[in-house]
Amino acid sequence: MTQLDEPNIDRHMDRRTRICIGIILVGLANFIAYVILYWFFWGEAVNGRVEKLSDGTLRYFLQSGVEVSRGVFIYSGVHSISIAPTVGAIMLAMLTLAKERIASSMRSAIVRGRTMITILATVISMIVVVWTAWFILQFCRKLAGSAAVGPGLGG
Repeated sequence: MTQLDEPNIDRHMDRRTRICIGIILVGLANFIAYVILYWFFWGEAVNGRVEKLSDGTLRYFLQSGVEVSRGVFIYSGVHSISIAPTVGAIMLAMLTLAKERIASSMRSAIVRGRTMITILATVISMIVVVWTAWFILQFCRKLAGSAAVGPGLGG
């Protein structure tokens, strides 16, 4: 390699590292916001319920039983759904930052380091997709009213 090529490699590595650290920090901020809002509202909407009253109006409850407005319920549900992709993005960013170390430490293992990284990234991605889809389906059912129940009937 010539000296002209080395700064390009360093810049590329620095850029990837900056992107990964940015993903980790944004993900951490999202998780901290979720925890604070979970504490403030005493729950979240994905595991909450919607009650349909006899006059047709809907009441929205977080899983703690605290009644909230439709807007808060929707925000809480969307924020809860965002946690799965956030966790996945953080894990993939951390895996990306550690991949050289993992690859070099697993040269003589049964499964090579790069193969292990690919397997881990695939497993993380699959779990996140299923987790996110499950939360989306649960939340959409609640909003669509298929999970709506009368007062005191659970849900």
